[in-house]
Amino acid sequence: MRVRDYVEADWPRVWPIVREVIRAEETFPYDPTMTSEQARDTWVVGPPGATVVAVEDDRIVGTAHMQANREGRGSHVATASFMVASGARGRGVGTALCEHALDWVRRRGFAGMQFNAVVETNHAAVDLYRRLGFQIVGTVPGAFDHPRFGRVGLHVMYLEFGRP
Repeated sequence: MRVRDYVEADWPRVWPIVREVIRAEETFPYDPTMTSEQARDTWVVGPPGATVVAVEDDRIVGTAHMQANREGRGSHVATASFMVASGARGRGVGTALCEHALDWVRRRGFAGMQFNAVVETNHAAVDLYRRLGFQIVGTVPGAFDHPRFGRVGLHVMYLEFGRP
């Protein structure tokens, strides 16, 4: 598997992954009725951020985007989001995407990476981020209305790269 930059011709193969994840309503607070165009406008991040895809045997099995978490005085901290096709989960795609994102933000001189809203029941993501050094710095109780578990918390997770 390799991670490469997203190109516009990838969208027809990325959209099914995005659609599947948002319609499951278990990990992202996106509107499950989003159209392909709305989802592309939300998901695809252009410069100075980036969008990437994970490719395995010429199939796109995951996608990520990275950018500054905030503008202005908060622009020294990055953020990223990840989606993996259900048939590719548990095979290291999320790890590869997250490691790629971490490399990308470090090369650009960010001071750290912050995830603003990790659903606490998304154990695979929480465990992955912790393995890569992220800490839960806070949880907003009941901030995500999960379709099976009701209102669950959203973790804010952070990894500091070091102070200048």
